[in-house]
Amino acid sequence: MKILALCTATPERLPGKSYKTGIFKHAVNGAVMIDAEGLVGDAICNRKHHGGVDQAVYIEGSLTLDWWANEIGRPYEPGAFGENMLISDLDNRDVAVGDRFISGDLVLEVTACRIPCATFAARMADPKFVKRYTDAARPGIYCRVIRSGIAEAGMPVEHQSFGGDKVTMPELMENFGRRLSEADRARYLAAPIHYKLRAMLEAQR
Repeated sequence: MKILALCTATPERLPGKSYKTGIFKHAVNGAVMIDAEGLVGDAICNRKHHGGVDQAVYIEGSLTLDWWANEIGRPYEPGAFGENMLISDLDNRDVAVGDRFISGDLVLEVTACRIPCATFAARMADPKFVKRYTDAARPGIYCRVIRSGIAEAGMPVEHQSFGGDKVTMPELMENFGRRLSEADRARYLAAPIHYKLRAMLEAQR
C-alpha cells in the first residue's frame, strides 16, 4: 500500500447553499504536515460535525473509489469524496476501529466511519446519494493522529489490524444510532472508538 494522494480544501459555497464547506478537496503537490488536528492548511468549516482530534484525517481506499467509479460510470479525482488521504489497494470494508495506518513517522488510528450527510449529497449532485452511500456499505474511515508526521504521495503505508474484537466500518455504519446488545456494546467500548460514539454508548447503560 502507498499514499496515492493527500487532499486539502479552501472554504467554498455549495450551489444553492448559504454556508461554506471544506468538502471540495483537491490533491496537493509535495509534502504535508499532519498533526493532531489533521492536515495543516485544510479547511474545516463545521466544527460541530467535522474535524477534531478523533476525526482528524479522513481516508478513502482506492479499491472503494474504483468500485464507485464503476457504479457511477465515471472515474473520480482524488478528493472527490472529501477525503484527506487516498490509499492504494485498500477496501474500506476491510478496516476496523483500532486499525492503524503507518507511513514514515505518521501513525493514524481508526476511530469511526463516515455517516453521509446532506452536504455530501449536494457535493455529489445527487439528492439520493445519502441512501445510495448507506446501501453500498463501504463507508470512509476517520482517524485520530497517534504520532504526527510529514506525509507525501508515493510514501508506503503499513496497515496494522486491531488486536481485539473487530468493529468494522460497514458494521459501525449499519448500527449507527441504534441501541446495541450488551455484548456488542462491550465490544465497541473495548475498541478505541471515537469519543462521541463512546459517550453515546456509555449513556445506554
